[in-house]
Amino acid sequence: MTNDLLSVGPLHAAPGTKTRGTVPADLGTLTVDIPLTLVNGARPGPRVVITAGVHGGEFTGVDAATRLAALLDPADVHGRIIVCPVANPPAVYQGRLGVSPLDGVNINRVFPGAPDGGPTERLAAWLFAHLLNGADAYVDLHSGGIDEVLRDFVGYRLTGDPDLDARTADMAGALGVEDVILGLNADGGNSHAAAAREGIPAILVETGQLGERAPESARRLVGGLYRLLRRLGTLDADHPVDEPAAVRAWVWAAGVTAEATGLWYPEFTLGDDVTEGQVIGRVIDPSDGQEHKVHAPATGRVFYGMHGLTVAPGAELAAIAAPAPRDTDTDHT
Repeated sequence: MTNDLLSVGPLHAAPGTKTRGTVPADLGTLTVDIPLTLVNGARPGPRVVITAGVHGGEFTGVDAATRLAALLDPADVHGRIIVCPVANPPAVYQGRLGVSPLDGVNINRVFPGAPDGGPTERLAAWLFAHLLNGADAYVDLHSGGIDEVLRDFVGYRLTGDPDLDARTADMAGALGVEDVILGLNADGGNSHAAAAREGIPAILVETGQLGERAPESARRLVGGLYRLLRRLGTLDADHPVDEPAAVRAWVWAAGVTAEATGLWYPEFTLGDDVTEGQVIGRVIDPSDGQEHKVHAPATGRVFYGMHGLTVAPGAELAAIAAPAPRDTDTDHT
């Protein structure tokens, strides 16, 4: 047994124990309480961080993280597990949208944040400083939001570091989700991209859609997280270690955004294969019936799309991924 406390702010877990509670995060204009479960295993091992609730209206990940936190037994754990089921309370409890009601900022565009920035930038910086600092693996759980249909996938960023990329690919394959979408670099303000830039194996997990509360989806995700924790060596050796699942690797090919205000009528089904130039929907102006055709900007498969009827310019209508080229694919089998 190690002699080290697992601590986040005023919350502590002694070796071989689990502690649940909240930790205050100062966002400058207000303080928010971040719910956490700290599981400090009886034996040494990796430090694994799992977050959910980065966005509002994405319920499967929040549900699964809460279920996992309740189930984990520190007697079975090698190392330390930090579970944060609601990483962005203002967006989850008040906004229920991708952006925070505090400042209209999407936190998953500003990681690793800024401790002297606006409220959402400060929250991102707090999460990085208090949770991800020192992590050996990071999992960020997302879902299709209230207006979003989504095909389950795991995402991660290629960094050019062969060892880091291989460890991350192994994590992605362990969840049992058949589609893995690779980012060709670690640029940008997404949580898993920012973590990858710090040398942390990090994956984005997208499961569920339309803001559904689907207990079966949450239970499946908990099962996938258990497989991942076994793969990482965090769960007791008595648990069998699964081989990584065979997956299909993709890269993002294009996003489709609305160019006009109006009513959105998609002409694709989630998971459809589309070709560049194909009409995939129309935006109709309700005032005069004028029609704006929406064309696929690339050939590939639709992994998520707008389900809501009303859209404004810039609204994300669909996202298309294409099969990963062999020279960027990683062996997931």
